[in-house]
Amino acid sequence: MSIPSYFFSTFLVTVVVLVLLFSFVLANFFGVWLRAKIADASVPFSKLIGMRLRRVPVGLIVDNRITALKAGLEADTDLLEAHYLAGGNVSHIVLALVAADKASIPLSFNRACAIDLAIKGTSKTVLEAVRTSINPKVIDCPSPSTGKVTIDAVARDGIGVKVRARVTVRSNLDRFVGGATEETIIARVGEGIVTAIGSSPSYKDVLENPDRISKVVLEKGLDSGTAFEILSVDIADVDVGENVGAKLQVKQAEADKVVAQAKAEMRRAAAVASEQEMKAKTQEMQAKVVEAEAQVPQAMAEAFRRGNLGIFDYLRMKNLQSDTHMRETIAESPRPEE
Repeated sequence: MSIPSYFFSTFLVTVVVLVLLFSFVLANFFGVWLRAKIADASVPFSKLIGMRLRRVPVGLIVDNRITALKAGLEADTDLLEAHYLAGGNVSHIVLALVAADKASIPLSFNRACAIDLAIKGTSKTVLEAVRTSINPKVIDCPSPSTGKVTIDAVARDGIGVKVRARVTVRSNLDRFVGGATEETIIARVGEGIVTAIGSSPSYKDVLENPDRISKVVLEKGLDSGTAFEILSVDIADVDVGENVGAKLQVKQAEADKVVAQAKAEMRRAAAVASEQEMKAKTQEMQAKVVEAEAQVPQAMAEAFRRGNLGIFDYLRMKNLQSDTHMRETIAESPRPEE
């Protein structure tokens, strides 16, 4: 093979490779490039190829760039690509920015990306957050997911009150990242309702002025530190509950009764024990008397032996005992009725 033929063959192969490469690029990117070019949102072929090499969906990035530019917003492909690689939802970001711009709500691209990444893995989206900021949503309090229908509280007169409220909120995009969720709003509103009812002198005051609950709740600034701004708290339903005060008094009376019975039983047991103790002491004293009486004949016998007691002295003692016994018998006998 001659040298010119070698160079010609190499040149021909190079041209074929370039043609094939150019055909491949046209087949894969020409439609996307043309679509962007016609929409005045052109993207260089080099960026399209780079996206493909980084495994970024080219059509998704270009279409969202076209949507943003047509809405009058700047959307650099590098920023959209970076958010996609970070795991964000590019379509929601662009739609949220467009919605916020049309509603004159200040929302930067970086904040929108932060919100989208912050709520990743939940059922919420950045687009929903912007829509909630535009069109406020209503939250039931208590939440139906808890299984409770009403919030139960007790006024100062002991009568229970059942309340169901509806809270109107809108998203606060400045506090959406790191702000508390709807569950916190529901918990705070429930706490405020219980406090308002508990401070009311009577359940009648709550029934007559249910708006008083709303005013007390709103004055507490319950949306502080949350991702929402509370617009209103409306009392949807108010009903009278049980007489909790009376039930507590009945239970307290029963408890006092049990305590009193226990104390009475203790006193009775102590009295019985004391009585038994006195009986035992009486038996002991009677035994001592019997013992002493048993020693009298021995003492008398000893006195006879020593000559300290004569027979006449003994007879006089017996006469004295007999006379004493007679007098006691006469004194104890019943008197005849006059």
